[in-house]
Amino acid sequence: MIRQAALDALPVREALPELVSALDGHGAAVLCAPPGTGKTTLVPLVLAGLAGGGPRRRVIVAEPRRIAARAAARRMAWLLGERVGGAVGFTVRGERVAGPGTVVEVVTTGVLLQRLQRDQELAGVDVVVLDECHERHLDADTVAAFLLDVRETLRPELRLVAASATTDSAGWARVLGGAPVVEAAGVSYPVETVWAPAARPVRPPHGMRVDPAQLAHVASVVRRALAERSGDVLCFLPGVGEIARVAGQLGGVDAEVLQVHGRAPAAVQDAALTASDHRRVILATAVAESSLTVPGVRVVVDSGLAREPRVDHARGLGALATVRASRAAGRQRAGRAGREAPGTVYRCWAEAEDGRLAAFPSPEIRIADLAQFALQAACWGDPDAAGLALLDPPPAGAMAAAREVLVAVGAVSAAGAVTPRGQRMARLGVHPRLARALLDGSAALGARRAAEVVALLSEEPPREYGDDLAAAWRRARAGGDAYAARWRTEAHRLERALQDPAGLSAAPPLPDTGGSASGSPVPGSAPTPAAAPPPGAGRVPDDAAAGLIGALAFPERIARSKGSGAFLMASGTGADLGDGSALRHAPWLAVAVADRPPHSAAARIRLAAVVDEDTALTAAAHLRADADEVHWEDGDVVARAVQRLGAIELAVRPLRAPGPALVRAALLEGLRAEGLALLRWTPDARALRARLGFLHRTLGGAWPDVADDAVLLERADDWLEPELSRARRRADLARIDAGQALNRLLPWATGEAVRLDELAPERLEVPSGSRIRLDYSAEHGQPVLAVKLQELFGLAETPRVAGVPVLVHLLSPAGRPAAVTADLASFWQGGYRAVRAELRGRYPKHPWPQDPATAEPTRHTNARLRR
Repeated sequence: MIRQAALDALPVREALPELVSALDGHGAAVLCAPPGTGKTTLVPLVLAGLAGGGPRRRVIVAEPRRIAARAAARRMAWLLGERVGGAVGFTVRGERVAGPGTVVEVVTTGVLLQRLQRDQELAGVDVVVLDECHERHLDADTVAAFLLDVRETLRPELRLVAASATTDSAGWARVLGGAPVVEAAGVSYPVETVWAPAARPVRPPHGMRVDPAQLAHVASVVRRALAERSGDVLCFLPGVGEIARVAGQLGGVDAEVLQVHGRAPAAVQDAALTASDHRRVILATAVAESSLTVPGVRVVVDSGLAREPRVDHARGLGALATVRASRAAGRQRAGRAGREAPGTVYRCWAEAEDGRLAAFPSPEIRIADLAQFALQAACWGDPDAAGLALLDPPPAGAMAAAREVLVAVGAVSAAGAVTPRGQRMARLGVHPRLARALLDGSAALGARRAAEVVALLSEEPPREYGDDLAAAWRRARAGGDAYAARWRTEAHRLERALQDPAGLSAAPPLPDTGGSASGSPVPGSAPTPAAAPPPGAGRVPDDAAAGLIGALAFPERIARSKGSGAFLMASGTGADLGDGSALRHAPWLAVAVADRPPHSAAARIRLAAVVDEDTALTAAAHLRADADEVHWEDGDVVARAVQRLGAIELAVRPLRAPGPALVRAALLEGLRAEGLALLRWTPDARALRARLGFLHRTLGGAWPDVADDAVLLERADDWLEPELSRARRRADLARIDAGQALNRLLPWATGEAVRLDELAPERLEVPSGSRIRLDYSAEHGQPVLAVKLQELFGLAETPRVAGVPVLVHLLSPAGRPAAVTADLASFWQGGYRAVRAELRGRYPKHPWPQDPATAEPTRHTNARLRR
């Protein structure tokens, strides 16, 4: 029996006439409705004609998470007074509860994506509701773009609703072709905000790491909330590990502690979504932000943290990163406290920080690995995704990296067109890397064993399973925990998909997408796995089988030991094992999961398998290369013939006759590393460089810049040839006369070169007749003339070079500095008296006239002058 009173109590019913009118007129609409209004449950029932009358229509509701899809289906079935599987059903990866009479089907976005690839028209479907579209998951954005394409080209009558509590309504309306925005007012109970920052500073999150002090603070705030407020407490944390740590710190509280996340057993998820007679603390990830109503919650404790995907294309590493949650997420979380009655949100940060948070979460399309998205787009017929209506275009660099992966695994052609192998890979419902490992690994191991290992990689095992992939495989086979149950379901699904030549396994019919990886290209042949295991498949030991699958999926992460638990991956990134790892003494590893801690040059291995060298070389055959390598090392040219697997050196031998071009490049490398001091610099050469530098600074024009080594090396062809090309080693560089080489840079073509001695003379004649060397070495200063004071008697004006007054360093008779001036006239009138008074007693044998302007310049003593 339909629970009409419960249906009538849902606030969104007031907006339903406007929503129906918008769909009748435009065919699409954006529905903005606060949490608890019934947008997830009442709207699909009304659009399907199951509540409130109206024509019967088939409706698909797409949810971002499995837990939300199951909960929404159960709630709608309860409102209709039915069991799930009747008029309302659901399909998630590995589980389908629906029947011939199902009118409203709740699916995950990954399931809907697979269905669209299989049946672009969505035959028999009248309405699609994209729920919680504000979360901007990549699958959801892709599904929306595909559905708009279907409406435009195949099914103009297909109706679309983008629904969310907090979203960029204007952006979605634009993407939906100017669709109307319908807003529903909710029954909003007041939610008091309590700012609860930590008393002491905590370190901000880095990578996956969260400061233990932050988690201890969150646990203390939960205890505070239990003491100060009534009702259940819902605490938001970024991940499973943080949930477990906080749960461990809540021992002894007078409440049941539940841990709710995507990996939690269905029984635990159901318990959190069911009213209870006793007080509860629900520790949850972002799965509880949207779609779900957790009954009894009056208090929310928000850690302010969330997880987002990150990709390091250069190192071939993909991982989740802990970040500050957006303001939109904060509103969603706070709203959980006011769903049923007035409530309170404790925010574990200062009020002053709130305005600095991002307005919305980062769209996955901007930050995630795009290999799977690129494959879906290629299967759709738009390899560049240029024709898809997306809120945010995919970054060009990430799409290029994704294309490289797809080309290498044989999923798309060089032009980007999907291959038959690529179509099959897309239907397997795992990342293209894992699809490659599944298809090619089954040829050696059989469908079941390959599927079991790939299932381990599609959802990373819990940390307590350890870092040994083969050991984790054995534990999953023997385990009775929630992860092992999900693993068996996924392995069975993948095995059935492998044995279906079309990749369209009927049960489970609509697999969700899964897996996440990134990095360098990987190649793959296209064997057709047989339904029966190949001969000898069962004789391959578990360790070798796990290593084969890991190497096929992530060949650029194949790693060779450097000793003491340190490895070098083929990508060139160092990687370390934990101190207690049983894999520390393995000569080769296939690294399946690794991340790089902040400020660390090496990655940290989370999950790997032992692999033998032959398997490594076969799986990463595209990374093998034989090359002559000539480079600068330890102060000289080193020439070697090297066999490599990516960055890993397999074999090295001396190269007796390296190519001249390679040697020249190595010598330039050495000059860049150690500087032009490797050449022979005579005093004349250094003086010439200084003179040229002065003219470049003063006159510019054709006078070359010789001050910067990098600039000179860029012009090596102009001044270091032919000597550089004839050189073979460091000693040959030391024979190159730098001064003679620099002469080649003089502006001979313009005729200015002949004026070098005129514009920047090497020496300057002073009144005594001496020719004194000028010092041009001051990078940004004047030329310096260091001369004994008596030799300048009678010189009224300061000498100039290229129009620049020289800086005169006046020396005592012993050659020690006595004064510095750039204005001799002023010095003779003022400064000279002080110098004379100080030095005439020290040097009485030398002339110290009262009027230096009229005195005879001399290099000699008074006695010499009287001869």
